[in-house]
This record gives sequence, structure tokens and C-alpha cells, in this order.
Amino acid sequence: MNRVGLIAREFRYENKAFWRNPASAFFTFVFPLMFLVIFNSLFSGTVTTYGRETSTSTFYVPAIAVFAIISATYTNLGMSITIARDEGILKRFRGTPLPASIYFLTKILHAMFVSLILVTIVAVAGALFYDVDLPSETMGAFILVVLLGGASFCALGLAISAVVPNADAAPAVINFSILPLLFISGVFIPLDGAPAWLENVAQLFPVYHFAQATLGAFHPFDPTFETGHLMMVVLWGLAGLLFALKFFSWEPRR
Repeated sequence: MNRVGLIAREFRYENKAFWRNPASAFFTFVFPLMFLVIFNSLFSGTVTTYGRETSTSTFYVPAIAVFAIISATYTNLGMSITIARDEGILKRFRGTPLPASIYFLTKILHAMFVSLILVTIVAVAGALFYDVDLPSETMGAFILVVLLGGASFCALGLAISAVVPNADAAPAVINFSILPLLFISGVFIPLDGAPAWLENVAQLFPVYHFAQATLGAFHPFDPTFETGHLMMVVLWGLAGLLFALKFFSWEPRR
């Protein structure tokens, strides 16, 4: 079987495995929507972003889309790879004729597939229930940001799986590495008015730049393609990929 056929077959396997765990699939899709409803209920009205006022709904649709993408790629991929390694699944895959590149590529493609569904659901919910205008002028830029950002956080998910010592520690380590950044990077709360030092710290990490690039493409008044922020996300993704290639382990750690 050629490589395209192998990728298609493995992708179908990943997709079946995902939907055969209905509880996990259900909460994967409901979690971002729950945050969208909660934040729009708690902070209804207007917020200041990019120096101009906009409705909280218009801010939170792209912000929750960022959260959904990171959850589907970085968090889910990092945890699933760590669990598969601890259970010996990775070691068994290593002993099969399936190339390692195909195995990880299909993992990444499926994480990207789930993240695209999540972004679509969040955007449609925002348009239907909160009267959010979708970014028609910069839709192409928005899609590009979503794709490159998702791929970069997939690479970072593989990198964090090389750091996590075992499956039991995976939720604590991965959530500790990402949740604080979501709060200080303008995803859950707008950064306008935050202490300068906090924003300076946030700028060191990719979540801030991914949020800025996504919000820029979605902004209702002055949509822009934030190439500088997007390039920072891509550079972080490349660094994560190199780290994973060097330190990734197929076998459970003692």
C-alpha cells in the first residue's frame, strides 16, 4: 500500500477510535461551547481590545476558538501520546511495518480535523446566538492562522509528551504548562489594562501570539493579518518539533 493509502487508513482508524469513546468526544466539543456561554453571560456588554470597544461576543468567539484549537492539539495530543507510551501501545506500533512518520502524521491530521470542527461550531454558535459577524474580508487569513497555529501546537503537544514522565502525571503537567498562559495571553480575559510586566511575560510564549493573530483576523473594525505574531507561533512549532525528534521516547519510562 502506498503512503497516501496508509495515511487514509490510519486516519480512519484514529477517527473511529475517537468516536468510539462517546464521553470523551462529547466533552471535547461541549467544553469550548460551555466556556463561550459562561464568558458571554458573565461579561456581557463591551470590552476594549486593540484600543477600541467591541462586544464581548465578538471578542470571545475567536478567543474560545483559540482555546478549542489548543485543547484539541496540544492538550489532547500530549495526553494521548503519553498514555499510549505508558500502556506499551507505542512500543507495539514501533514493531510493526507502519512507518513512524505515518503514525504521527495521522495523529496530527486527526487533531487538526477535530480542531477545525470545533472552530466551525464555535463560529456558527457565535453567529446564531450572539449576532457575531464572521470575518468575510479576512476569512482566508483566519483559516491560515487556524491551520498553522493548530499544526504548531500539535508539534508542541509531541514535545510536551517527551517531557511528561508518565500517564498519571500527564494531566497535571500539561494543564500546568498551558492553563496559566491562557489566562495571561488574552484568551479568557482581554489584556487591555493588565500590568505591563504580565503582558511582557505572556509575549515570551506562543499562546499570546496565536491569540493575537487569531483576534487580528477576526476583528470587526480593523481586521489585519498579523504575520509577525503568526511567524512566532510557527517558530515555536518548529522548535517543538525539533525537541520531539531529539527527546521523544517510544517506551515507558522507569
